[in-house]
Amino acid sequence: MHSIPSLNVVDLMLDAVCVVNVDSSIVFVSPAFERIFGYRPEEVVGRRMLDMVHPEDLALTQRQARSVTEGNLQLHFENRYVRKDGAIAHIRWTARWLPDQQVRLAVAHDITERRFSESMQAVIYAISEAAHTTQNLQALFQHIHQIIGRLLPATNFSVALYDANADSLSFPYHVNEHLPAPTPMALAQDALCAEVINNGYTLLLTPETRPEHLPPAPQQQPPLYWLGVPLQTQKGAIGALVLQSYTEQGRYTDKDKDLLQFVSTQVAAAIERKQMHERLEHMAQYDPLTHLPNRQLFLDRLKTALTRARRDQRLLSLLFIDLDRFKEVNDTLGHAMGDLLLQRVAQRLLECVRGSDTVARLGGDEFVVLLESGLARDHATAVADKILAAFGLPFDLEGLRLNIQPSIGIAIYPEHGGEEHHLLGHADEAMYLSKKNGGNQVRVARSLQPAADCVAK
Repeated sequence: MHSIPSLNVVDLMLDAVCVVNVDSSIVFVSPAFERIFGYRPEEVVGRRMLDMVHPEDLALTQRQARSVTEGNLQLHFENRYVRKDGAIAHIRWTARWLPDQQVRLAVAHDITERRFSESMQAVIYAISEAAHTTQNLQALFQHIHQIIGRLLPATNFSVALYDANADSLSFPYHVNEHLPAPTPMALAQDALCAEVINNGYTLLLTPETRPEHLPPAPQQQPPLYWLGVPLQTQKGAIGALVLQSYTEQGRYTDKDKDLLQFVSTQVAAAIERKQMHERLEHMAQYDPLTHLPNRQLFLDRLKTALTRARRDQRLLSLLFIDLDRFKEVNDTLGHAMGDLLLQRVAQRLLECVRGSDTVARLGGDEFVVLLESGLARDHATAVADKILAAFGLPFDLEGLRLNIQPSIGIAIYPEHGGEEHHLLGHADEAMYLSKKNGGNQVRVARSLQPAADCVAK
């Protein structure tokens, strides 16, 4: 059996052997130190080992060093170091104090690849979990931003979504320290995103390659590094993830490019899942023709509004609206024109109320408006008068000008009931009286106490 000198054994080890003084200045490192930390032994002898520790791990590393110096063995301590090339190295240490020499002897085992694999598994799980637990796309984008930020510098992060039918690009999520969120645009207007989405590959621009690719932007500060990855699905690219860095500290490498490409597959699946969920949710809660809330969503909103009204002791009003002689429109002009008229009516009703009010379509030509009226009882009649005036103008149906009038019934909480179905029933009855008496008028439901009001037009 051949004998190998102990010094040669140290030189052959894949782990790095380090000897440091109490102040962490380096006395000796084995050749493996260069493979793990990027520095040749002669470059670091005399330097402080602590100066290479990742800033976030410095305090914990100093405590562990003191513990070793006090005579405690260190067998499984893990921390991070900044390599010579700026990359992060994850190290697991074993260390002991040599009292005769007054130095710490430590062996560094590189666990960077293991930590990377663990991080990737955690990221995939986190993205999948976010797709199931976040309430909407905006919340999902925020989670994705945080998740990717654990892997790469992601101070400046955008999600660009591509609409293939309109060939347009929008930026529903955009965090950038120098640029505001771009407005929706044709895909061709963003040359970099267009290249990523059309070609389906990841694009990394660095100070060396940027002049070749990046169009001039005289009033904007161009990023030093631009990293974009397509969000690929079975149907094609649905958009892109874009990371930008304005400093060398946040530079991106080919490894980062590969990493983001891998993550993007999970992100694209999560976004597609959330988009499908929101479409199904919209179909369940909104009228497909007018895109107004349907009966179920309206009743949910009414129930919530009644709870607020009871708590704050305020009024709440319902306007039940039915179109006069709508059946004649379908019979004479056809159902397509009838549907177009309903869409125009929905838009005109929305223009008559506040953004906080609810306009819903209950079915057919029946609409309802929910007003949280505060303490003003006449607010409902004022809105109804505004609707009557708006319907005094003809509707434009693809060049055909058509006059249509509404019959409106009003019910007010608490005067006409305290439950949603009671209020809706009283408003419906008042609307029926309006229609029975010629239509194009407003009637307030018969009060449970005083006499009924009538505002005829």
